[in-house]
Amino acid sequence: MDKKDRCNKDILKENNLTYNDYATLDDQNRYELVQAKLELMSPSPSTIHQLVIAEIDDQISLSCKQDYFIFFAPIDVILSSTNVRQPDIALVHRKRVGILTQRGIEGAPDLVIEVLSPSTLKRDKIDKIKTYAAFHIPEYWIVDPASGTLEQYVLSEDRYEMTNIFQGDEHITSPTITCVSFTMDAVMNNIPDIKDG
Repeated sequence: MDKKDRCNKDILKENNLTYNDYATLDDQNRYELVQAKLELMSPSPSTIHQLVIAEIDDQISLSCKQDYFIFFAPIDVILSSTNVRQPDIALVHRKRVGILTQRGIEGAPDLVIEVLSPSTLKRDKIDKIKTYAAFHIPEYWIVDPASGTLEQYVLSEDRYEMTNIFQGDEHITSPTITCVSFTMDAVMNNIPDIKDG
């Protein structure tokens, strides 16, 4: 075992980790840092997951690219020295360029989006919703490719309230990202039928 592997192994055992510890890991796995503990992320997302992210990015870019920087995973959203998340998509208003650094997004994006997969269901709907609310991200979307729906959560004080569920040809609007203008049909109709591997 070389020095790098020993260092990685030592970090993985610890509980009081910071961004600096997280940033030194180099073992080909993806992690998030949650309340000073590492959480191993699931294996590479499925092709459907990736295609849905790409389609959402395309749809948002059509009307929002002039006003927002649009990022997709892997991108570190450094919410504190002990909390680092990697949402599937994150939007940051161009007027807030100051929170962008070489390390990632350092602070709360204006919107985060997670695309569900069976392995991320609980993490996205229970764990991440708490983290994103605690760090005052104004809006959070959860997209479910299986049902073709988008759940919209808007921050109210320190908690999210589900304000809408969009599906089909319903026009997606946002109280915080006013440039948004697309439907889930526009996303899902471009996803091909892909056979199980």
